[in-house]
Amino acid sequence: MGDYIPRKTDSSNLRDRLDYPVIDTDGHIIEALFVIRDFLKQVGGTSMVERFDKAMPRPRDDAPKSVPWAQFSGKYTIDRATTMLPKLYARRLEEAGCDFSTLYPTLGFRIQVLPDDEVRTAACRAVNMMYADMFKDVADKMTPAALIPMTTPQEAIAEVEFAVKTLGLKALMTCNEATRTPKLVMEEAPQLAGRVREYSPLCIDSPYDYDPFWAKCVELKVCPSGHSMPFIGTHQSPRNYIYNRVGFWMTYGHAAARALFMSGTTQRFPQLNWAFLEGGVWWGVALYNDLVEIWEKRNMNAMMEYHDQAAIDVALMEEMFRRYGDDHLTAQQIVPAMQALVKAARTPDGKVPDEVDDWKDVKLNSREDIRDAFVDQFYFGCEADDSLNYTAFNTKANKLGVKIKAMFSSDLGHWDVLDFGDVLHEAYEQVEHGLMGEDDFKDFVFTNPLTFQTRVNPDFFKGTAVEGAVASHTKAAAE
Repeated sequence: MGDYIPRKTDSSNLRDRLDYPVIDTDGHIIEALFVIRDFLKQVGGTSMVERFDKAMPRPRDDAPKSVPWAQFSGKYTIDRATTMLPKLYARRLEEAGCDFSTLYPTLGFRIQVLPDDEVRTAACRAVNMMYADMFKDVADKMTPAALIPMTTPQEAIAEVEFAVKTLGLKALMTCNEATRTPKLVMEEAPQLAGRVREYSPLCIDSPYDYDPFWAKCVELKVCPSGHSMPFIGTHQSPRNYIYNRVGFWMTYGHAAARALFMSGTTQRFPQLNWAFLEGGVWWGVALYNDLVEIWEKRNMNAMMEYHDQAAIDVALMEEMFRRYGDDHLTAQQIVPAMQALVKAARTPDGKVPDEVDDWKDVKLNSREDIRDAFVDQFYFGCEADDSLNYTAFNTKANKLGVKIKAMFSSDLGHWDVLDFGDVLHEAYEQVEHGLMGEDDFKDFVFTNPLTFQTRVNPDFFKGTAVEGAVASHTKAAAE
């Protein structure tokens, strides 16, 4: 058998008709465990390999039995081989209609959140060393995302420093949040540490300050891309993968995005972009519009005008209850209740309690401030078969007529891509159906993937197959 010859597909034919390249923001690598072990041995020796093998979760511990069937691409052996072999992957990328792709882990999802601190950080480093070695010869067509452990900001900073400065990696796979052993478990049942886990956001109510990590990302010119989480909470059926999978990426992306926004993190780091991958954009559209609608009714000026509990007319309440109440709804009961409510609405020195203002960490004076702190910095990875990708571009529905930054994300290598050659063509169907315009599609597959990376790192695409087109676009945008 000679060299693999890429076949012509619906997607490659579509790409031939476009006058701009296609940038895929989320393909996948299928890692070989035996190779990870080789690099892990370099990091921590044979004993660390043994600890890693024991630490890696088995289906009985954290996932349905069907996961091995559900995780990878299907029966086509060439597709499985492709996503394990970078040189073959680079040759076949054109079949998907793509010119360049950023690739994310598969086994890395589990490695990134291992409960054992030493094993987790050592294994992430080993994986990143492996990626840097595997993809060094195909950098013009694809780049791997460094696996960043996020349980503490310190471990995240250490690994991003190593990945960027030592290995030369330029994309990141961060977590949308961390999972930790609950404090109550540690106090009352420490033997269950690592087996009982709970969700912990990175920005709201976190035991750690992650601002130093975001600052390090700005310094090193890399953008956080949240992608991984184990099945926990309402996504933790031990027997049904689909129950766990539906809404999974959206659930954690939504939590992470609202935490970043409500904590004022985007305002403190205005030069940094965040990506939420694989969950689509419809939930981002809903979150943006929800924030605008809720702020209009619950910003502090509106609260004082319409919802000030101290302004309740207790005498009027008493009169109404005397006139229209009954044996249960009595004035004698309502008056002390209202008096207590009025009293609680002010501190002893007559001020509004601090906890009333849920917006105190994010500085907003208008709807436009919400737009600027959300739309400019949040990017959403969308798979080709997601029928709601068009909602990002619906300026008639989105507040202030905005377009949310949706990005084409192939998900090559995983089960939902049935045919390598259908990915781009499937995404284009929303143009054919009149849901998305041609300019919107260009933003989806080129402009948004471009600006996500180049805002903080103008040289991200230097030396790649799309360098010329990116430079031309950037120059035109600046004029």
